[in-house]
Amino acid sequence: MMTLTLDMRSADLALSEAEFYRLCQANRNMRLELTAEGHLILMPPTGWETGSKNFDLNYQFGAWVKRDGTGIGFDSSTGFRLPNGAVRSPDVAWVKRSRIEAINPDPKKFLPLCPDFVIELRSASDRLIDTQNKMQEYLDNGLLLGWLISPQNKTIEIYQQDTPVDTRALSGTVSGDPVLPGLQLNLSEIF
Repeated sequence: MMTLTLDMRSADLALSEAEFYRLCQANRNMRLELTAEGHLILMPPTGWETGSKNFDLNYQFGAWVKRDGTGIGFDSSTGFRLPNGAVRSPDVAWVKRSRIEAINPDPKKFLPLCPDFVIELRSASDRLIDTQNKMQEYLDNGLLLGWLISPQNKTIEIYQQDTPVDTRALSGTVSGDPVLPGLQLNLSEIF
């Protein structure tokens, strides 16, 4: 199954944030995103292998979040309303606790900011260029650090502000330093 993108604005069906939120609530079994251009993205469930790897990423990352205590971690069911108007749901996300406290957001709505850190795990239904564009969108909206993991290519791409994308082999460990001090994910255990 492939990701499906619907051009809502061209069909005069542009969704407001409230309408998109209601659509997501009415279809909780679907993963939906809304681009800044008004495209509704319907993502199929992942295969079992991607789901298992995503679980392992969340497990390792969650342990660091609890030890560190300076931020809040999120899974792929969380919607972030980016400054450009897009609503995205990264596979793994983290936001500094002080940023959330400063805006006191409604806990029942999308979090109205870009995460400080994201991981996107490319599934078989994801086109690499689309996922790379999504990572660039996060950077353009304030992301500090992002990892795009592509098991198909056996690579991890590291995205940081004002730095060229660093592509590495998908092996060993990857460090979040200095953005996320002490974060070490053992990729060899997962992939």
